[in-house]
Amino acid sequence: MAPETIAKAGARPLASFGDLVLAVPECSKGIGAVIGSPTSADLIAGVRIQPLTLYPDDRGYFLEVQRFGRGLAADFPAATSQVSAALNFAGTVKAFHYHLHQTDCWTPVTGMLQVVLVDLRLGSATFGRRNTMYVGALRPWQVLIPPGVGHGYKVIAGAESLLVYMTDRFYNPQDEGRIPYNDPSINYDWETQRK
Repeated sequence: MAPETIAKAGARPLASFGDLVLAVPECSKGIGAVIGSPTSADLIAGVRIQPLTLYPDDRGYFLEVQRFGRGLAADFPAATSQVSAALNFAGTVKAFHYHLHQTDCWTPVTGMLQVVLVDLRLGSATFGRRNTMYVGALRPWQVLIPPGVGHGYKVIAGAESLLVYMTDRFYNPQDEGRIPYNDPSINYDWETQRK
């Protein structure tokens, strides 16, 4: 896609690979669409959500995070998939990053996260759309994030959070791009809304 076409879309060129062209959209200040249902019409194209079941008893609870060949990550190849975990202190913001190839499948295990997604895929029907999800111990959702969708989060509970995530390929630093959490074009409002 030509730079002048990207500029006409009100965007800043970011990266590309083949037909996937990424750009940073111009967004108004805010948090975008708050996603309260896995079937929300406001979801960014290609993002999928699956509620998970907790099995509590008098010792705590059991949570099944992933089965190879099933669920949101059913198509992830077992030979090259990777499972990782990120421990995050209260108030931490980790954003934004994106991939040209990698698909992520996130499962917040403890704490609560304000997950933020932004569609960076120029030509996508949802280009520039931002999604906010409040997920974790109080809403055990798994979130599938396709290539070209910028993603990040803020720990909103008063305690640490643990994010377990599976990727469809081994970590490759050349496939990961970063955008500052306070990018003026994405214009995401990280302040606690308390509304």
